[in-house]
Amino acid sequence: MAKKTVTVGPKDNQSLRETSSANEIAAFIKTAKATNPVGTGRLIFALDATLSRQPTWDRAMTIQSSMFDAVGKTSGLSVQLVYFRGFGECRASKWVMNASALRDLMTGIDCRGGQTQIAKVLAHAGKESMKERVAAMVFIGDAMEEDIDELCQKAGELGLKNTRCFFFQEGHDALAEKTFREMARLSAGAYFRLGPNSARELADLLGAIAVYAEGGLKALASSKKRKDRFLLEQLKK
Repeated sequence: MAKKTVTVGPKDNQSLRETSSANEIAAFIKTAKATNPVGTGRLIFALDATLSRQPTWDRAMTIQSSMFDAVGKTSGLSVQLVYFRGFGECRASKWVMNASALRDLMTGIDCRGGQTQIAKVLAHAGKESMKERVAAMVFIGDAMEEDIDELCQKAGELGLKNTRCFFFQEGHDALAEKTFREMARLSAGAYFRLGPNSARELADLLGAIAVYAEGGLKALASSKKRKDRFLLEQLKK
């Protein structure tokens, strides 16, 4: 089923408050509503670490670290870090339940020149899902330099495996946005845009995704966090 995508973060000179409204959060929640994920508790966190992200890497680290902090507060969730950079370098960590350890590993990554390798990330997620279900994959990047049809095919295959893909775009590259949106749709996931002040909002969203992926409705019901309770109320409608 086709899923809508939403944008979180400033765009067209509008403030974060305007673009990250309650209506947009509700729209995002609708994309997860129909998928009924099971609490398998595995999430892949993938990064584009090519040189084009270097100018904003420090800011991006703040946003990405806040996401890891949000995931780390969810007990029982296994997380794997995947990143690509340079000439054909694409690495994946072990699955761990200590997200802070992966955050420390992530902050030690430096950008290196090279083409995007999103196809490798998607193929890796597919292989991992064959071993044991991966509830969600989160990808952060700013560009797409690959065959769009191949990427969409792989994203659709992940959707068939019930692995929802969430694409967070930095910058305003039109081709990247088009591709990320389509991959999100095909995998029953969602699209977001990163803005300079998006860290807290996106951390809250990823935290809710993590709670839902790890324990489903039961985990949301037992949580006292506002975002988790809001997500639960939307899912009950």
